[in-house]
Amino acid sequence: MQMEGKSVFGGIAIGRLSVYHKRDSAVKRVKISDVEAEKKRFEDAKEEAKRQLGVFYEKALKEVGEVNAAIFETHQMMLDDLDYVESITNIIETQEVNAEFAVASTGDNFSQMFASMDDDYMKARAADVKDISNRVISILQGAGEGVMTGDEPVILLADDLAPSETVQLDKSKVLSFVTRHGSTNSHTAILARTMNIPALIGVDFPEDADGKLGIVDGYQGLFYLEPDEETLEKYRRKKDEDDQKKRLLLELKGKENVTLDGKKINLYANIGGVSDVANALANDAGGIGLFRSEFLYLESDDYPTEEAQFMAYKTVAENMAGKKVIIRTLDIGADKQVGYFGLEKEENPAMGYRAIRICLDRKDIFKTQLRALYRASYYGTISIMFPMIISVSEVKQIKEIAAEVRAELDADGIPYKDVELGIMIETPAAVMISDLLAKEVDFFSIGTNDLTQYTLAIDRQNPKLDNIYDSHHEAILRMLQMVVDNGHKEGCWVGICGELGADTSLTETFLRMGFDELSVSPSMILRVRDKIRNTDLSAK
Repeated sequence: MQMEGKSVFGGIAIGRLSVYHKRDSAVKRVKISDVEAEKKRFEDAKEEAKRQLGVFYEKALKEVGEVNAAIFETHQMMLDDLDYVESITNIIETQEVNAEFAVASTGDNFSQMFASMDDDYMKARAADVKDISNRVISILQGAGEGVMTGDEPVILLADDLAPSETVQLDKSKVLSFVTRHGSTNSHTAILARTMNIPALIGVDFPEDADGKLGIVDGYQGLFYLEPDEETLEKYRRKKDEDDQKKRLLLELKGKENVTLDGKKINLYANIGGVSDVANALANDAGGIGLFRSEFLYLESDDYPTEEAQFMAYKTVAENMAGKKVIIRTLDIGADKQVGYFGLEKEENPAMGYRAIRICLDRKDIFKTQLRALYRASYYGTISIMFPMIISVSEVKQIKEIAAEVRAELDADGIPYKDVELGIMIETPAAVMISDLLAKEVDFFSIGTNDLTQYTLAIDRQNPKLDNIYDSHHEAILRMLQMVVDNGHKEGCWVGICGELGADTSLTETFLRMGFDELSVSPSMILRVRDKIRNTDLSAK
C-alpha cells in the first residue's frame, strides 16, 4: 500500500514499523466481576512499571549521570507508596471497576492534592504522580514500553511528537519518523534533520501498521506499507546508492571550510543535548553553534538544579576539547511547554511569555543557569547566547545579572573563564536596532526560523501555511545583510543557527554577505562543507 505525505528530510528507510502511542490515552470506567483478579492485574502492572524504571535508571546513569537519573528511583519508590496503592485497591474493591480507571482516578486525585500545597517540593510531585500513573495505565492497556522494547531499529509512526517526547526517544533505535500531523518546521522535523534520517508528515497510516514492514521515501514524500518484492528491491538499490553518496561525503572530514578563492568560514553544529555531541564530532563540527539548553528542562520533572546543569554543560565543554560551545539560555514557552513552570495558557504563545522574558522575570531560575554556565566555562570554551531579544535595555539587564553571578562566584572562590556573551537575532526589532545591540555584545547568531515567522506573520507550526512560508523571501535576505553589516561595524562576529544555515542553495549568498559562521544539524555539516569548497566567490 502506497501513501503520500510531505517530506521534511530526504533519505530512504526500510524497516519494521512501530506505532507510538501516547501514554495519556483515554481511560474508560468498566464494571468488573472479579475484584481479586483486577487487583492482581494492578499489582502485576505496578511491578512491570518498576522494572521499566529500573532499566531507565541504568540507562540514564550512563548517559546523564547520577543526579539526573535519580528521578527514576524516586518514581519507583512512589509506586510503592502505601497511600497511593491503598487508594487504587480501595477503588477497585468498593466500586468494582477496572484497574485502569482506579489508577487514573487516584493519579488525578493525588496530583490535584500535591498541586494545591504551598510547598514547592510537594507541588512538583504532582507531575510525578501523573507520570507513574500513566506508565501503569499504559502497561494495563497493553502498550508496554512502546517503541523502545526491542533491539531492532524501527520506523516510528505517531500522530505527532512533542519536544518532551522526542527527547526521551532512544534515537539509536529510530530509522525514520512518519507522523499524521505536524509541520515542516516542527520539532520532529528539526530532530529528523539533526539525526540525518528521513521523515514524513501528513501520512494517514492505519493503526494496524505496527510490526509490519515499511519503506519511507523522504525524497518523494512516499510511505509504503507492506511493499511488494519489486518495490522492496527498487528501494534497496536506492538506499545502497544513498549510502554510497554518504561515504563520499565522509572523505571531506578533516578538510577546511574554505572556498576555491580562499575565503574561510566556521562551520558549527546545532545540538539538543549532551548525547548529540558524539554526532557533532563524528561529522567534524568545528564547534557547537547552538546548544538548546531547554531540553534539560523538558527532560526533567522539576527545575534542573545548578549541579545537574553544570554537569551537562561541563561534559559538552570537555568533550569538545577547547572548541567553541555556544549555549543558548532557557528558551521555553510557545510550542515548548514545561508543566512545572505553571505557564498560563496564552492566545498567542509564540509572541507571549517565553524565553528571555521568563528569565528576566524569574531571576532565580536565570541565575541558577548562569552560575552553572560560568562554572562550566572553566572546563572548555563556552559562550552564552540569549534568545528573543527585542531591546538594548534587556541586554543591559542581562549583563548586570551576569556581573552579579560572576561576583558571587568570585566571593565563593569558584573559578571561571572569560565568556563571550551574544544574542539571538530572531525578531524584526532586533534586526532594526542591530547597530545599537552590536555595541553591547560579542556576537550575533541569527535564528532564521523565528525571524521568518515574525517577519512574514506566519505561524511556522501551522501546516496550512507551509506553502507561503518562504525563508528565501527578499525581506529576510535584506535583514540578514543588515545584521552582518551592523555587527561587523562594531566588531561583532555574526552567524546563523537557524535551519536556513543548512540550505545549500543559499550557501554562496551567505558567504558573499560576509557571515563568519554557519551552525547546522550535524548531519548537514559535510554537505555544507562540500558546497563551500566548490564555491568561487571571485567568479561573477
